[in-house]
Amino acid sequence: MTDVYPRSDFDFDVQVTPVAALAFAIVAASASAILVRWSRAPSSVAALYRVVFTTLLIAPLALVRTRDRADFDRFSSRDVVFAAIAGVALAVHFAAWFESLNHTSVAASVTLVQTQPIFVAIGAVAVLGERVDRVTVLGILIAVAGAAAMSFGDAGQAPISDATLYGNSLAVVGAITVAGYVLAGRSIRQRVSLFPYVTVVYAACALTLVAIVAVQGHAFLGYPGREWLLFLAMAIGPGVFGHTIVNWVLKHLESVVVSVAWLGEPVGATVLAFVLLSEVPDAITVVGGLVALAGIYVTTVKRERRQSDDPE
Repeated sequence: MTDVYPRSDFDFDVQVTPVAALAFAIVAASASAILVRWSRAPSSVAALYRVVFTTLLIAPLALVRTRDRADFDRFSSRDVVFAAIAGVALAVHFAAWFESLNHTSVAASVTLVQTQPIFVAIGAVAVLGERVDRVTVLGILIAVAGAAAMSFGDAGQAPISDATLYGNSLAVVGAITVAGYVLAGRSIRQRVSLFPYVTVVYAACALTLVAIVAVQGHAFLGYPGREWLLFLAMAIGPGVFGHTIVNWVLKHLESVVVSVAWLGEPVGATVLAFVLLSEVPDAITVVGGLVALAGIYVTTVKRERRQSDDPE
């Protein structure tokens, strides 16, 4: 079955399945790790300007699409508040996860933050009333296991036994907050058009990151032109074509499906690192990536086929 982008989201009709759009968004988001690796700016500063530039790129589209105010009229005060909370959750996710890497091993941090589909599944059932069937649970477990294997394969000389409780706790906070971000998007996007929603989310996220950068004592300006180009690239790729498309998909796919698909990001990042940075993954990383993709396939493609065979 092929869905059409609703005119409430865009001014033009494009035929594409939500699963295809999600796959494209994950590929775009995969470039984030490479761009962050190339940047020499503090991670919180890079996150801030990625979100700021994304907001600036999205805001004009939001104004054009809402010139008759119909979209904003459907955006209740309650929805605005929860969209802002989603933005704060996204900012805390960035800050907590990046900071966790300073206190624990990469293996521990990435593994723990990639448990987010489990928190999304719990929230989807408890808060959104979504049904999570056995095949979906199986897909989650397979994908998380593959992502964990990738993390251990990348552990290098930093054994997980050296991880600290503080760093591990921050990684879990990162998993919980990104789960909240996905769940909020799934709920609000059923009623609110894409551009008004993401404008509020990104603005709230940017303001929160401003506070985080200020508390950390980093400079807001004075970075070389190369850094600003990287910030802009982060906004265009992972921001506009990554997170923004994911927020469109959240209107059409269950939150659990989207969260599991996010586990494809480290797989894409590994491929890009091989091509652009000449980083050759070891056997465990390759196998883990294949397992993660298998779990994503079970959760997304198999789900689409089951729903097509049994629309009820």
